[in-house]
Amino acid sequence: MRVLVVEDEMQLAEAVARGLRREGMAVDVAFDGDDGYRKAAMTRYDVIVLDRDLPGISGDDICRRLSDEGLLTRVMMLTASGTVEDKVSGLALGADDYLAKPFDFPELVARMRALARRATPATPPVLAAGDVVLDPARRTVRRSEELVELTRKEFGVLEVLLGAGGAVVSSEELLERVWDEHADPFTTTVRVTVMTLRKKLGEPGIIETVVGSGYRVPSAG
Repeated sequence: MRVLVVEDEMQLAEAVARGLRREGMAVDVAFDGDDGYRKAAMTRYDVIVLDRDLPGISGDDICRRLSDEGLLTRVMMLTASGTVEDKVSGLALGADDYLAKPFDFPELVARMRALARRATPATPPVLAAGDVVLDPARRTVRRSEELVELTRKEFGVLEVLLGAGGAVVSSEELLERVWDEHADPFTTTVRVTVMTLRKKLGEPGIIETVVGSGYRVPSAG
């Protein structure tokens, strides 16, 4: 799950980012509206956590632009005010959800996961292929009912591949979806992660390599 946090309170933004990374998400951060809009326009995020009151382009303007441009990214708007009027105005701008500060971090995570499940196409709450079952909310992977211990990146790669519904996913897309903006696109990171993931999942293998294109997990049937 790829996330962008746009928040000018640096300490809060970094705390939220650290917490989301512990939840296995790939997180980019922007501390002003201009940088936030640039990143949102250039990268396909699952969810954007967007403060309304930002230097540069305001959160309201970012939300309005993303909605007008038809981007499918879900927007969680943050504000210091939790009045009904503010919530209504934020949702009217195109936000998908609205959370007032201060907020409980577990609630933020739960709402973000709910937003990600509303993506287009919608992501089911549990992903499966054969006897491999991945539960994004519980951060667990099981094969034949046995728990498989994965790193955050291995979990993220498997989540993207299972969510693709049998379609081929390129190394470039895996890098974009699972790693953050600091990842080196010229490394063998994706290949090595897929290799270790295959070993942990065991036999028979479920991840196919499509030469010159990427990887896929064939859908059942």
